[in-house]
Amino acid sequence: MIRGFLLALAILAAAIPAKADVMTFFVMNRAPYGVVIEFSDAASGKVWPGGERIYLLEKGESKSVAIDCTGGVRICYGAWRNGDDGTAWGVGPDRDRECRDCCRICALGPGKGETIEIEP
Repeated sequence: MIRGFLLALAILAAAIPAKADVMTFFVMNRAPYGVVIEFSDAASGKVWPGGERIYLLEKGESKSVAIDCTGGVRICYGAWRNGDDGTAWGVGPDRDRECRDCCRICALGPGKGETIEIEP
């Protein structure tokens, strides 16, 4: 009986979609020119802000970017010089570059955020 209850509970838990929450990225552009940035989840193909849009940061600008993501999902950033996608950081404009420290795990809960510094 307990085994059946636990099996039913496990099936129910698997059927409930994972909770989406908001994670904030604090982006600082320390480059001497404007840069654009976007965030992506390679596993699902989701991109923020999406829809052929990007986040623009002028020279020296800082911006908070809040994205909705599911806890545990790996979110990577790609940034590039505005008007010159040959100068890039993170996974780049086509999300095909390898990077050492450009991905973060979506962490749920208040005050969860990550800082990204774009430097020349």
